[in-house]
Amino acid sequence: MDNQKTIAVYAASSTQIDEAFFEAARSLGAGLAKHNLRLVNGAGNMGLMQASADACLQAGGKAIGVIPTFMIEQNWHHKGMTQLIETPDMHTRKQTIANMSDGCVALPGGCGTMEELLEVITWKQLGLYLNPIVILNVNGYYDPLIAMLERSAEYNFMRKQHLSIWTVVNTAEEAIQALLTTPKWDSSVRRFAAI
Repeated sequence: MDNQKTIAVYAASSTQIDEAFFEAARSLGAGLAKHNLRLVNGAGNMGLMQASADACLQAGGKAIGVIPTFMIEQNWHHKGMTQLIETPDMHTRKQTIANMSDGCVALPGGCGTMEELLEVITWKQLGLYLNPIVILNVNGYYDPLIAMLERSAEYNFMRKQHLSIWTVVNTAEEAIQALLTTPKWDSSVRRFAAI
């Protein structure tokens, strides 16, 4: 890879969602291209995954897709990505996306998107992932999850300082600014992982 920074975008594949979510996805994709940031995602050909990738590509950016073989066999993959990386399974897909990324943004999504977000938050808590994590909270979608994470700290299931692992924003431009300005997490936090 070159020196261009790569941003992981976790996002829904659903198409039966409010247009505001699509607008945010397209704005994020176009904004990444504008700021010379490469997008990497799960290479889905529907929903917010496709919308963000298409907007990035249409704005002259690069979009890399990482997808397991079984999804390609189902024809679920985006065929217009700058690069398509095939993996043997979902676990390798997620690890590959995280390894490639210099930061990540979670757009609204279902179980898969939230699972990806929570996994990378866990890795950062353990000092395994040190890059910015941004939650793009379109229309307050993630409010209940954010409240649950705060409750975890309130009940001492994680430390209060772990609440700074992620940044919550409301717009795509704020997400990009957070990615560009949030310093790397210090791996020495690993000694604070337990409570």
